[in-house]
Amino acid sequence: MTDHYVRPDVRQFLDYLNALPGPRTHELDPVAARQMFTATKDLTDLPLGDLATIRDIAIPGPDGPIPARLFDAAETRVPGPVMVFYHGGGFVFGEIETHASLCAEMARVLGMPVLSVEYRLAPEHRWPAAPDDAEAAARWVVSNPAALGRTATGLVLSGDSAGGMLTIVTAMALRDRPAAVPVIAQAPLYPVTDPAGRYPSFEEFAEGYLLTKAAMLWFGDAYQADIAHMRGSPMLAPLAGMPPAVIVAASLDPLRDQGRAYAARLIEAGVPTVYREAVGTIHGFATLRKAIPSAVGDIAGFLVALKAVVAESEAARVMVQAAR
Repeated sequence: MTDHYVRPDVRQFLDYLNALPGPRTHELDPVAARQMFTATKDLTDLPLGDLATIRDIAIPGPDGPIPARLFDAAETRVPGPVMVFYHGGGFVFGEIETHASLCAEMARVLGMPVLSVEYRLAPEHRWPAAPDDAEAAARWVVSNPAALGRTATGLVLSGDSAGGMLTIVTAMALRDRPAAVPVIAQAPLYPVTDPAGRYPSFEEFAEGYLLTKAAMLWFGDAYQADIAHMRGSPMLAPLAGMPPAVIVAASLDPLRDQGRAYAARLIEAGVPTVYREAVGTIHGFATLRKAIPSAVGDIAGFLVALKAVVAESEAARVMVQAAR
C-alpha cells in the first residue's frame, strides 16, 4: 500500500478495516454477507436527510414484483427526467436500504425523482435475472407517471459497482430496443465493465483496499454470468449510439482500469463522455461518506458533472420540440 497515494481518511479507514478480526466477505455464505453489509450502513454512511417523498413501489417484473423505492425532494413535478438507480454489492448483496442515503442525496442535488431498484440477487437468482429486472424497471418508469409524480421525458441510469454494469447493459438494451423516451445519461460509479479482461489494477489492488481479488472471484462464481455475452460483459458490445456518460472510478480500486477502458471505448465511439477518477480513495466510497469524509466531495463533483450533462440533454430536447 506504500506505492500509491492514499488519502489520510482513507488510510485510517483501511487500517481499521484490515485489523478487524473475523471472516471476510468471500468467506461467508451469501445470507451472512448480506446481513453484515446491511448492518454496517449506518456506521459507514451518512443519515438519509430530509425529503418530501419516500415511497415504496412494486414494479411488475419477469419473475414477480420488483421492490423499488422512490426518493424525491418534491411531492410532484412537471414533466422532466427521472433517474433509475441500481445498487452495488457484487450481484450477491446490497439492497434499497444500503444505498438509500446516496439516492436521497442524488434526488436533492439533481432535482429529479430517483427510483432505486432492488433486483434479484445471486446465487439464488443467477444471471440474467439482475439485468432482466433492471431493464424491466427502466421500461416501467416510462409508462407509469402517476406512480412517480412525474411524466418522464428522459431516463438517467445510474448505479455503483455491479449496479454500474446494470446501468450500462440497461442503456444498451434501451438503445437497441428504445422505450417511449430515451436514456439521456448513463452514470456508472466504479462499474464492472469487462469481467473477462486482464487489467493491471485487478492485481495491483488485489489485497488491502476493501474490495479484494478473492471477493471479486467469489462474486463471479455466485453470479455465473455468460462473459461472452454483452449483458455479462458489456465491453464486448458496440458502443456507438450509447447515451452521454459520466463515469467515476477510484484510483485504488481493482476495477479502476475497467472504468478507464470503458470511458476510452465510449470516446472512440463518439459518445460524449465525462471521466472522473477519485484519486487516493477506494471502491465503494459513494456509500462510505461517514467513514471517509472526503468522499462527500467526490460525490458532489460527480453530481455537478451529471447535472450539467442532464441539463444539456434537456435543453436539446426543448429546442427540438420548439422547432417542430
